[in-house]
Amino acid sequence: MNARRDSTDGPENVDELFAEIVAGLERDGVGKDWLDLDEASPENGRGEPEPRTVVADDPAPDPVDEPELRDPADDDHYVPPEPPPFPVLRASTLAALGLFVLGILLLVAPGIFGLQARIGTPLSLVALCAGVGWLILRMRNTPPPDSGWDDGAQV
Repeated sequence: MNARRDSTDGPENVDELFAEIVAGLERDGVGKDWLDLDEASPENGRGEPEPRTVVADDPAPDPVDEPELRDPADDDHYVPPEPPPFPVLRASTLAALGLFVLGILLLVAPGIFGLQARIGTPLSLVALCAGVGWLILRMRNTPPPDSGWDDGAQV
């Protein structure tokens, strides 16, 4: 058998092909601004290269958060409006949240109410289910009454 490999697997001399590719790129001007690590670098006497200091041509400006301190010519940035306040909770919503909190308290520490765990656990589950169910039943499926005639696309 012939121990010699077929030349279809790849190039025989990879180093020559790589050198040709690099020479072609250098002819085109690619990499002429790159730092050449093979060149003699200045050393500080201890065999270590000198630290390099990089200075930006145009440093980034400090961000200014205050609207009155901004430059009036710089109006290209979107500043969102203040968010609307939270809506006032109705009494029935507060009662449902109270049932939810009561259920958690009965589940975690039934001794606060003078109950044992075997009685507090079922009561807590009933209170939790009632609070969550009340909140779900209060959810609206229709637009608010003051939304006007245009209620958007509805299917």
